[in-house]
Amino acid sequence: MAAPLSKACEAIERSIRARVPPMLTDLYQFTMAYAYWNSGRHNEPAVFELFFRENPFGGGFSLFSGVHDCLLFLRNFRFTEEDVEYLRSVLPPTTNPAFFQFLRELDCSGVTLRAVPEATVVFARVPLMEVDGPLAVVQLLETSLLCLVNYASLVCSNAARFRLAAGPDRKLLELGLRRAQGPDGGLTASRYTHIGGFDMTSNVQAGFLFGIPVAGTMAHSYVTSFSSLEEVWPQTLLPADGEKDPIDLISLTKGLLGRLCELLGAEPAKIHEGELAAFLSYAIAYPGNFLPVIDSYSVSCSGLLNFCAVAMALIELGHQPRGVRLDSGDLCRQSVEVRRVFKHCAKQFSVPVFESLIIVGTNNISEQSMMELSKKENEINVVGVGTHLVTCTRQPSLGCVYKLVEVRGSPRMKFSEDPEKSTVPGKKAVYRLLDSEGHPLMDLLCLSEEPPPLAGQTLRCYPLGQEAHLAVTPTQVTCLRQEVFAKGQITQPLCSDAECREKVQRSIQNLDPRHKRLQDPEPYSVALSDKLHKLIAEIRRGTSANGKFLLNN
Repeated sequence: MAAPLSKACEAIERSIRARVPPMLTDLYQFTMAYAYWNSGRHNEPAVFELFFRENPFGGGFSLFSGVHDCLLFLRNFRFTEEDVEYLRSVLPPTTNPAFFQFLRELDCSGVTLRAVPEATVVFARVPLMEVDGPLAVVQLLETSLLCLVNYASLVCSNAARFRLAAGPDRKLLELGLRRAQGPDGGLTASRYTHIGGFDMTSNVQAGFLFGIPVAGTMAHSYVTSFSSLEEVWPQTLLPADGEKDPIDLISLTKGLLGRLCELLGAEPAKIHEGELAAFLSYAIAYPGNFLPVIDSYSVSCSGLLNFCAVAMALIELGHQPRGVRLDSGDLCRQSVEVRRVFKHCAKQFSVPVFESLIIVGTNNISEQSMMELSKKENEINVVGVGTHLVTCTRQPSLGCVYKLVEVRGSPRMKFSEDPEKSTVPGKKAVYRLLDSEGHPLMDLLCLSEEPPPLAGQTLRCYPLGQEAHLAVTPTQVTCLRQEVFAKGQITQPLCSDAECREKVQRSIQNLDPRHKRLQDPEPYSVALSDKLHKLIAEIRRGTSANGKFLLNN
C-alpha cells in the first residue's frame, strides 16, 4: 500500500530538505552574493527567468516538471550554523565576517515566483519561471532551481514520447532504477516517468513515497538458480478454496506437461528441468502472481511449455496465473507464437483463462524500437523500459538556463555572438493563444505592463529570431504563468502526482498533431509583442552608443 497523500507530501518535503539544502549550489553563487553584499547591492530588486532553448529529443514540445519541488525548496530555504561555518572555511579569509551573519538571517520571504503550472506542455524559449526578489538571494537560487527542473522536465518529456510511441492502450512499466544516475536519479525518474505516462514502476521506494503502482516477479537469476525438481520445496499447494488437502503440484504439472508435448509436437528432451523447478517453486510461493520470464533457455522448446504446464496446474487448483515475460530476441514474433499457443491451450484443455494471459516485453527498449513494435504484428500487452527511459540516452540534459532580465526596474539583456543565446529583456507576461479547435497556436511574450491580448482581436507580433511581423487573431487566450510563491509561502494548492499525470495527457491531447509528431514535428511559434520587440531594438541601439564611453572621456 502506498503512503497516504498527506504523508506522501510530508515525505517529499522532508526529502527536499535533506537532498536540496541551500548549499546544493555552485560556489560562484556565493562569491557573487558576497560581491553584491559588499557593494551594497544585495537588496536591489531583480528578476531572473528560467527557460530552455531547444525542445528535447528533436521533438516539438516538452513538459514542465519539478515546480512543486522548487516551491518546497523555497519554503525551506535556510542556512544552518554548520552551513555558514563551512562557507567561512571555503570563501577567502578576507571575506567580511558580517556577510556570514547576513547568510544566517537569509530566507525567501522577499521572493516571488511566477511559473507555468506543473505538468504543462511547454516550448523552447518561453520563460517558464520568473523569480523576483532581492538580488543576492535570487542569485543564490539559480543552481538549485535548475537542478530541480532540468532532469524532471527532461525525463517526464521522454516518458510522454514513449507513451505516444506505444499508443494509449499498451501498459508501460518503468524499470530503470538499476541503470539510473544514482539513487536520487532513480527516484526522480520513477516519479516523473509516471507523471509523463507510464503506468507502473519496479521501484518499491517510489511506490511507497509517491503512490505509483509497483510490478515485478522474477529475473533470470531465479530461473538459473534451479537445476532439478528435487530442489522444489514445498512440493504441494493448497487449492484456492482451501477446502481440500494440499496437492502434489510437481506430479500434476508433469502430467499436464506430457499432454502438452503431445498436443504441440514438442520434444520432452529439450525441456529444461531446472527451469520447470524454478517455475514450480515460484508458483507455490505466489500462486496468484505467477508471471515468469520464459527465455532463460529457449522460449519455444522449454520456457513456454513449462509455463503452460504450471499455469494449467494452478488453474486446476483454482488459482489465477498472470502471464509471461519475454526479454530477448524478436519480441514481436515470439509474442505472436506465445499467444497462438495460449489460444490453442485454452481450446484444447478448456482453460478460457489462457485467453486473457498477458505478455510482457522487456529488451533494451528505445523510443525507436517502441515505434517499430507498434507498427508490427505483436501480442505484447505490457512493455518494460529501463535504460533509454531513465538515462534519456538521446539527450542527456534539457539545458534550462536562468538569466537576469531586470534590475531596479531597468531591463537587462545578454548579447551573444550566437543569436540563440541572447536573452529577452524585461519583466514579462506570457500568454498562450489558441486556435478555433482549442489547439495551442502561439505563445506570446509581452512586457508585464502591457494589456493582455484579447480573443478575437488581431494583434501584431514578431516570431523569435525573425524581423518580419505576423498578424494573429486568437480564438482563446490564456495567461500561461501564475504566482505560486510569495512572502515565504506557497500561494497555489499543490496538485497530486495523479492529478499531474492526468493533466499531462490532457495537455498533449490538446496539441495540434503537427506539433506532437515524434519525428519532424512542425516548429511551434513563440513571438514577441510589438512593444517588447521595440524595447529590444532600443537596448541594442543604446548598448552600441554606450560602448563609446572610453572615447568620450
